[in-house]
Amino acid sequence: MALVERADRIRALPPYPFAELDRKKAELIRHGVDVISLGIGDPDLPTPDHIIESLSIEARNPVHHQYPSYEGMLRFREAVAAWYKRRFGVTLDPQREVLSLIGSKEGLAHLPLALVNPGDGVLVPSPGYPVYRVASLFAGGVPYTLPLRRENGFLPDLSAVPVDVASKSKLLFINYPNNPTAAVAGLDFFEHAVEFARRHALLICHDAPYTEIYFDSDPPKSILELDGAKEVAIEFHSLSKTYNMTGWRIGFAVGNADAIAALGQVKTNVDSGVFEAVQCAGISALEGDQSCVEQMRRVYAERRAILIQGLENAGLRVSPCRASFYLWVEVPRGKTVEAFVNQLLDAGIVTTPGTGFGKEGDGYIRMAMTVSADRCREVVRRIQRLEF
Repeated sequence: MALVERADRIRALPPYPFAELDRKKAELIRHGVDVISLGIGDPDLPTPDHIIESLSIEARNPVHHQYPSYEGMLRFREAVAAWYKRRFGVTLDPQREVLSLIGSKEGLAHLPLALVNPGDGVLVPSPGYPVYRVASLFAGGVPYTLPLRRENGFLPDLSAVPVDVASKSKLLFINYPNNPTAAVAGLDFFEHAVEFARRHALLICHDAPYTEIYFDSDPPKSILELDGAKEVAIEFHSLSKTYNMTGWRIGFAVGNADAIAALGQVKTNVDSGVFEAVQCAGISALEGDQSCVEQMRRVYAERRAILIQGLENAGLRVSPCRASFYLWVEVPRGKTVEAFVNQLLDAGIVTTPGTGFGKEGDGYIRMAMTVSADRCREVVRRIQRLEF
């Protein structure tokens, strides 16, 4: 027997697709290829100056140099609640209905540990963020796939879930604006989801980090805007995409007080909270001038226009993109996902195969609009030289 033998739960996991993308990108760069990476959803834009300045000041304050509180500074949670009130019209109790996170990914990964027993069902969208399925498996849950299809606007058909599956399930993961499809859900869908959750006594986990990246006059909604939604829903948000703070690792969960308390109980046993100086910077982000967010939207809108027009002129079909910084692009007829991804790699363009988000992602690739407009134009030039 090997000294270090991986647990069964680890051996059963597929490779994390974004780690594999990093490896392939590094290999291309070593061979001297001018690589344009549209693979990972990591903003290339810098964190706004006023947020950085806040961190610089607060990091020098020794009061922040000790362990932070597990649930997050009350001032940060109050800032979250105030932001939710301004943005969505949702009233939150900062003491009971808001929890700080070390990035929303951490909270998403820990939620099933708080609520799912071995054998419990978890309803997971496909294609979808891999953490939903992996976290469910870590908790001993049994994932049930909810296919997201173009003909349904990439919304799950909850009416198609068998009653016996729904009755054994504890969690329903949804994510809008959606990664990877860029689909947006309206309040009518959320209302249907809330009714479904009430009927089957399960909790909705809405992952919503992209609500501030949108391209029309109708901003994306929070599920908590619905009366009574807090009875059956918890929502995850992050400062990563809104304020270009992916490396800062700060996010929050809001909503159902019992779910917040259960998640907090897990966190008290596995982490020690977010560095308070980072939380102070988060307060500056949430309470400060939001023109930086408006400027970010303008930047992504320019990139989106360049890429969509160029891809469609090259004969590629792009799914509607009303929000997020992703494009969900159909693979040319007659090609496999792997063949198309490798063809783009040979041209120095890194993309994510749709199958990295679940088997229902077959036939698509995801492009992240996280390079400059000039690099987007270069992507278009390279693609238009290819034969499909």
